[in-house]
Amino acid sequence: MHLTKQASSGPTTSVTPEQTYTLTVSCPDRVGIVAAVSTYLAGKGGWITEANHHSDTTTGRFFMRNVLLARTLHGTLATFRKDFAEIATRYGMDWSISDSATRKRVVLLVSKFDHCLVDLLYRWKAGELECDIPCVISNHEDLRSYVEWHGIPYHHIPVPADASAKRAAFAAIEQKFIESQGNVMVLARYMQILPAELCARHPGRIINIHHSFLPSFIGARPYLQAFERGVKLIGATSHYVTTDLDAGPIIEQDVVRIDHGDTEADLVRYGRDIEKAVLSRALKYHLEDRVLLNGNRTIVFY
Repeated sequence: MHLTKQASSGPTTSVTPEQTYTLTVSCPDRVGIVAAVSTYLAGKGGWITEANHHSDTTTGRFFMRNVLLARTLHGTLATFRKDFAEIATRYGMDWSISDSATRKRVVLLVSKFDHCLVDLLYRWKAGELECDIPCVISNHEDLRSYVEWHGIPYHHIPVPADASAKRAAFAAIEQKFIESQGNVMVLARYMQILPAELCARHPGRIINIHHSFLPSFIGARPYLQAFERGVKLIGATSHYVTTDLDAGPIIEQDVVRIDHGDTEADLVRYGRDIEKAVLSRALKYHLEDRVLLNGNRTIVFY
């Protein structure tokens, strides 16, 4: 792929959205949580534009997401965090509050397949994904010109088969992620298995697209596995990466119907479209703080 045109480095949007703060909460379920949080927000002048709640009866945990207009909140975000800590302690909350004016930084990892990368960069340029992309990392050189055409740095880090060299390669990848101040790492059909220790250091911060409707057909060539099994639906799954291969908390999935006349090549072709859509939706949910971890499951406030 050889491109000569140089595009602008940042995404373009026609409308600038109003600045918001997003508060997410997870805690043991009990009476009074919503009242306590709502009363606190009202006392701070917080105008709630979106509110989501879920009580999980199987785990006994409660999940909440509130979006507030930043201009209505009294005081600074630092003051909010300090004052809210008392409520959080009282209810045993895991919580965070993010500022829409501080864009999350997404580091993309790719190999040779380009369809997910192309789709994400298109959506980023179109303003559908509110984030910064400080760099793309790949174990191949194939997509350099396309990425650099978008004004994004491209880092080629080969991953050799030798165990010692492979460890060094993944150490270099993690270092690039840290140096770029990445908030989330996206494996956009990155055809390498990340070391368990790297995954353990970044829980809930690495998103993968698996070209299969997990938990079926894990590992290599899932479309061939699906074809040989004679399934009537194939799909794609986006999930957080954990130390267990293809077994992390699922964020998003989708399927398409196939029939007896479809070949393995047809399944791969159909799958590419599903993979793009599923990965972009999963990343968008993550960027908007719509995904809360619930053990090895997720709560996704659509």
